[in-house]
Amino acid sequence: MSRRYESGPEGEFEPGSRGRVLRNLLDIRRVGDMQFAESQALDAVQVWAISNYDIQHRFTAEDIRELHRRWLGGIYAWAGEYRAVNISRAGFLFAAADRVPRLMQDYGRTVLAKETPCAGMDPLRLAAALARTHAELVLIHPFREGNGRCARLLALLMAMQAGMPTLDFWGFAGRGKRRYVAAIHGALDRDYAPMQACFTDAIRRASGTFGDSR
Repeated sequence: MSRRYESGPEGEFEPGSRGRVLRNLLDIRRVGDMQFAESQALDAVQVWAISNYDIQHRFTAEDIRELHRRWLGGIYAWAGEYRAVNISRAGFLFAAADRVPRLMQDYGRTVLAKETPCAGMDPLRLAAALARTHAELVLIHPFREGNGRCARLLALLMAMQAGMPTLDFWGFAGRGKRRYVAAIHGALDRDYAPMQACFTDAIRRASGTFGDSR
């Protein structure tokens, strides 16, 4: 997957990693080692988050920063800070870095404030809430790294507020990745139906609530 980073502290790579691992606090140079470290840290912050956000919690943009900071704070110096670099992947340019703080403020006020908390939501309403919050957060891409996983963590917490089992994100990767990426692109025009279909299937796989939307 192609990426383009502007110059700056967040654009630095770990010496000896051949430009494959971001500069980090653990001196990790191998991709596999970094993937393991990030995965272990994500498991830990998930446990913390489940214990600290109850079913009536209305999530905020600051909560997103806190989740990111607690997840990656022991790995990257910039964890929890909005990115100062522009990012593109596979030819898709995410929101310009200088717009991120304002976009996240608006996201908290107009998306999170409306779509959370999720307690009492039925599966259809929940899928709609997850679709909008997830797609908009990914489009903003507020952090240097870990945006997709942070967005999935938020979705997991929202689903738990609604009393759902742990979401199954299998359909967001592998053979389902093309469908997921197309759903992100659709959200550019505020068409959340494709992403809602992705989450409908994720909820179905986790709980057997309703049939495949495809």
